[in-house]
Amino acid sequence: MTFDRSAVSALLFDLDGTLIDSAADLAASSNWLREHQGMPRLPEAQVASYVGDGAEALVRRLLERPEGDVEEALDAFKRHYHEHCLDQTRLYPGVAATLEALQGRGYKMAVVTNKPERISKRIVDGLGVGRRFGSVVGGNTCKHKKPHPEPLLRACADLGAAAAAAAMVGDSRVDVEAGRNAGAATIGLLGGIGDLALLRAAAPDLLLENFERLLEVL
Repeated sequence: MTFDRSAVSALLFDLDGTLIDSAADLAASSNWLREHQGMPRLPEAQVASYVGDGAEALVRRLLERPEGDVEEALDAFKRHYHEHCLDQTRLYPGVAATLEALQGRGYKMAVVTNKPERISKRIVDGLGVGRRFGSVVGGNTCKHKKPHPEPLLRACADLGAAAAAAAMVGDSRVDVEAGRNAGAATIGLLGGIGDLALLRAAAPDLLLENFERLLEVL
């Protein structure tokens, strides 16, 4: 798809690695869980590499348990992370001002993340940007997670926008694939926590160096 800025009226944003730097809090809750399971701590960068496919996938990677029941550990992780998700998490530089400017230009905006909805709303509200979004769709809002198109289509419906008039903005190949699956334009962001090689290989319609560059292309 060729990017046509004139066709875009709605923006769908990933959360971790796109709007927020959450690596420290994710690592803290992840290592809390591992320690309670009698496992050694992991470096923050390694935990960050496990993020992007939802809380259950993260917990399975943390516990090195690709199969079997992880419900109890997952519940414990979500409780701990919900309590501590704003300890060190911050918006990336320029995000607050850019969102304000984009809203001022008339764009409808939503968050579409694989992070649980309740935690996602707590974070965007706690960081003062929740009012910018007409919808927050989490990994447990719909039956399917990204890269399935369902969460994006749900957000578009909430915004009253067609998917063809939306652009998915994110730092990982999951975001690009989700956008493409939904029939939306795709914008990749460098400098997040997603695998850079996989992001480039996914070939988003636009690839930007930082969040503030959105104001140059929209």
